[in-house]
This record gives sequence, structure tokens and C-alpha cells, in this order.
Amino acid sequence: MNIADALPTFVAESTDLLVEMEAALLECARGRGGPEAVNLIFRSAHTIKGSSGLFGLQPIVSFVHVMETALDQVRLGRLELSAELITALLACKDHTGALIALYGSLSPGEPSEALRAEETRLLAELKRLTGIGAPAESVERPEAAVAVTGAATAPLWQIAVRFGPDTLRNGMDPLGFIRFLENLGEITTLQLLEAELPEPAAFDPESCYLGFELSLRTTADRARIEAVFEFVREDCTLVITPPAAETPANAVTTAPKAATRPEAEAARPGAEAAARFLRVDAGKLDDLITRVGELIIAAAGTTVLARRVKNDDLTESMSSVTSLVEQVRECALQLRMVKIGATFARFERVVHDVAREIGKEIRLEIRGEDTELDKTVVERIGDPLTHLVRNAIDHGIEPLEVRTARGKPAAGTVTLNAYHDSGSIVIECSDDGGGLKRERILQKALERGLIAAGQELSEEEIFGLIFEPGFSTAENVTNLSGRGVGMDVVKRNIVALRGNVRLASVEGKGTTVTIRLPLTLAIINGFQVAVGRASFILPLDAIEECVEFSCEAGRDFTNLRGQVLPFVRLRELLDVKGPVRPRQSIVIVRHAGTRVGLVVEDLLGELQTVIKPLGKTFRRSECVSGSSVLGSGEVALILDVPALVRYATARATQATELRA
Repeated sequence: MNIADALPTFVAESTDLLVEMEAALLECARGRGGPEAVNLIFRSAHTIKGSSGLFGLQPIVSFVHVMETALDQVRLGRLELSAELITALLACKDHTGALIALYGSLSPGEPSEALRAEETRLLAELKRLTGIGAPAESVERPEAAVAVTGAATAPLWQIAVRFGPDTLRNGMDPLGFIRFLENLGEITTLQLLEAELPEPAAFDPESCYLGFELSLRTTADRARIEAVFEFVREDCTLVITPPAAETPANAVTTAPKAATRPEAEAARPGAEAAARFLRVDAGKLDDLITRVGELIIAAAGTTVLARRVKNDDLTESMSSVTSLVEQVRECALQLRMVKIGATFARFERVVHDVAREIGKEIRLEIRGEDTELDKTVVERIGDPLTHLVRNAIDHGIEPLEVRTARGKPAAGTVTLNAYHDSGSIVIECSDDGGGLKRERILQKALERGLIAAGQELSEEEIFGLIFEPGFSTAENVTNLSGRGVGMDVVKRNIVALRGNVRLASVEGKGTTVTIRLPLTLAIINGFQVAVGRASFILPLDAIEECVEFSCEAGRDFTNLRGQVLPFVRLRELLDVKGPVRPRQSIVIVRHAGTRVGLVVEDLLGELQTVIKPLGKTFRRSECVSGSSVLGSGEVALILDVPALVRYATARATQATELRA
């Protein structure tokens, strides 16, 4: 294994560190970041620099070194972490991410002219704000000059490390760690640890048998020394003895010989937490879900065959298999479930940058960050949420003087909230701004011919016009919005995820955009119903109960325990042919707090449903969201409950108005 094989790990871990760095910088920007946040930012920069040095990525090392030096001055109280410096450090973090992405790509190369120009600008900005510039000399040992100063009085650390046999195979160079330790200070003594070499015939040239014992005179702390060995902690025995420790002269030398792997792991900070997590390629998870889906279909088919041959033993055995398959499905889906908090946290930076750009004071409030949903949904919800947050900042939150005149706090608030409801996830983006002007929306809609003069629209329909392509009520076009591009994209992306979006607003109070999405796009618990010879599937989480159908002729609502329940006859809606069965049932479903009934002719029970994409024929059908293959090999359509609820509610409202 060459060093290039270890690059993906470096990129992934460095990216995580950059995310932590950004979050801590934003905490400091809001005045909530104390010494711990500053230390976290510093450690992130230092670890990235150290890891980059191990891979020989000198452009990253030299750039991050300047950041680290500035952060060290902040950490020591010699430099103020001003709002201007935070903005510069955030830009430096972005540039570091761009460099890491460059070297971690499939075809890495040297930084482009644009990247070099951006680096020059950022270094000049840091020098203006801190007085710290890039070192004029080579950056092979960027900290050596600083560390050697006063070396005679610096503490003396004892370090012993024995590398594991796979160190070379994993692309790591043991000498590289020694060279990098020189960046922290002065190595006063260095000797090889006694190695237990195999017989010459058994010697493996790809295995590592090296170990070092050295004395390092440095002002660095234990965390910085340990960070040097970040990429081999799982494959080495490391003993670091601090200067103040009173240990026998041979304690450091004998420790690597005696230490066992569990002891070494226990001595390493965070080892237990790190061992609980395993990085898995997302493609492998997707492939697993696909295989589980095929397994569900195959198991259902076998169950049908077992019932057909009327073999009780086989039927009972298949029942056990089906139960196990369901457990495997639940475990597989849980692997893909992630918390939405990480996605929400991204917008801390968006709010910070955009608010500074347009000169508003805005804070982001996050709720429901522990709510889980499918990673595929998380990945695809980012862009729509970005549009909504930017619109809330630019259109929603009023200028300071307007807010003051209305008696509102000077700082506007944008809130992101997530929660589960009836088998769906609901995401809300709201602001406490000026709200939408109902009359202005109607005026714009008339001008564009979207509605006819005198046409009566409900409040939801009026606000829904915002999602029409090219629709905008902004009086001025800005860098952020005003061109009518964005909200239609939001709706299109949400619909593509089998979701829906709604908007509510009160003029002078604020606006809330509500997105409702399925928890997963792969496999769901379904409930199979039939109309004639056609089978349909409803998401089980959306079903409240099933009752026998009874209704007066010509009506599209029924009495359910003293309450009016509108319903939809699926046979009429979906134009199902064939004779009507004498006995019918109503399946009561709920969506967004509204209940409606679906009239069906047969209740076939629960089943695990593998969601398949629709063909072109059904893509324009508003009441069908997908398809699934049954155990019999037949295809069943998955019904879109939100669309059915809207359809039934609209019909009931229309009927009420006609009777009035």
C-alpha cells in the first residue's frame, strides 16, 4: 500500500477538523466561545498541519502554519480574536479545505493561479490583522526557529515509539515522524530501540521492525506531541514521559517492550470513543440497502409459494425467515439514518457571512438537531434549505431601523426546526421578519397572468404563488435574490424527494416555510389494499385505522364517531375498471394534522415495501409516489398520502361552498 492509499483517510479526517474549526470560530463570533473554543481551533489547525507534513503536502503546511501561529498568539492572550480576524480565519479555513480537496482528488496537481492568488490575499490580510506573515525561509521546519529560541531552558520530554508491522504497508514513513518532531523543538538524543527481528528466511521487507527512543526539548504540550503520531496511533506503541515525571532512567526504554495493545489504547486519550466508530464508504451502504431490498422481494415471493403448496412446515419456516429479514432491514436502514444537526450547523456560516454582507444583525436558532432521517434525504435537502435561509435573511428580516420602529429586537432571528410526524420528517425554516405582503403577491400574479382578475384564492394558494418559476416581489435585485430564481427550485427539489412544501406568513410578524419529507427513500413499512384486481400500497405510518364503509348516496364525506370525515373513492380517482365488490372499507390516513378516508375494496395487510422509481407514464400523477414489486411478481403503486389528503380536503371545501 503506497501513501496515496492513505490520502482518503487524511482528507476525511481533515475535513472533519475543518468543520469543528468553523463551528468554534462561529461560536467565538457570537461571543460564546471561550478559551476551550480557541484551543479547539488551534488544535485543529495544528493537527491538519502535522498530517499534511506526513504526506509531504508543503503548500498546506506552509499556509496552515501562519494560521496556527496567529491562533497561538490568540491562545496566549497576546492577540485579540476580533470579528475581522474571525472572518479572515473563516476564509483561511475555506482555502485550506480547497487545498485538501485538490490533493485528495482523483487527479491531484499543483494549486491553480486562482488558488495561489487567494492564498496571497489571505496571507496579506492575516499579516495586516496580526503582524504575522509567511516565513521567508523554507517551511521544511516551520516551527524550528521558534522552538530553538530559548531551547536551553525548554522542558525535556522523553518519547518512545515502536511502530507496528503494517506501518510501511499503510504508506507511513517512520523517519517522517522524527523529522516532524524537529519542528516542535530540538531532539537532543536519538537511538533505536532493540528490535525482535525474525530469522533471515522469514524477514518481510514490507514489514516494519523499527522503534525509536528520543529526548525532545520543546515548549509544546502533550497534545501537540501526540498529534504528530495521529496517523499511526492504531498501529504503534507510544509512550510519552513529561519533563516533571520522576521515572527510572530505563522506564521509557522498557515501556514499549512491555506495553500491550489494550494498555496502549487505554493510555491514548479518546481511544475508546474512536473505537466505537468506523468509516464506511457511502456506496457500500447504498449497495447493502439494494441487496436487502432484493432479499425482501425474494422472501415475499417464497412466502407466496409456501402458501400456494399449503405446506405448514415450510410456511412456518418462511415466517421465521421473514421476521429475520425485517430485522436485517431495520438494522440496514439505521446505518443510513443520520442526525440533521450537522446539516443545520452548516447554516451558521451562511447566516454569519450573508448578514455581514448585507449589514444586518441576525442570529440562527436551531431546534430538533437530533432528528434522524435517511442520509440520501440529508444530502439532497442542503440546496433547498440554503435558498430558504438566504431568502429569510435578505427578504424576511427587516433593516435595523424598520425593526426598531416596529418595536422588535435589533437582531433578527432565523429558526431551523425538525421533528417527526406521521412517518414523515418535517423541517421548518422561519424568521421573525416583515412577512409576506398578500396584496403585492396578488398584484404580481395578475401582472404575470398567473391568476385571473377577481379570482378567489385561499391564503395557502396565494402564498403558493411564490413557488412559481420566475416569481419575485423584490423591488431591488441584490447579489442574494430578487431575480425570481430559487423558490421554484426549492419546490422542484422537494417534490423530487416525494415531499411537499408549504408557506405561511403574517405581515409584520414573520414567515414559516414547512417542508415535509419521507424518512427514507428506500424501504418502508406498507399496508396493501386492493380496488378491483389492482393492488396499492399506503405507508403504514400514515394510517390511523380501518373501518367499514357507510355513506349516503351522492356524498363524499361520512360520519366518524360524530366527526365529519371527507373521503376519496380510489376506484373513481384512479379509474380502476371491473366489477365493484359489495363490501368496501375506509382506510383513514392522516397528514399534517388532517384526516381523510380512502375507500378501498379489500384490506390485504402489512408488508415490507421496497420503493422503486416510477416510469414516465406515472411521473405526472399527483396521487402516486412510487411503485413496488409484490411477492407474486406483480407491481403495486405506492399512493401519495399528502396528495390524497389535499385532494379530499379541496373537494370537501368546494362542496361546502356550493351548498352554502
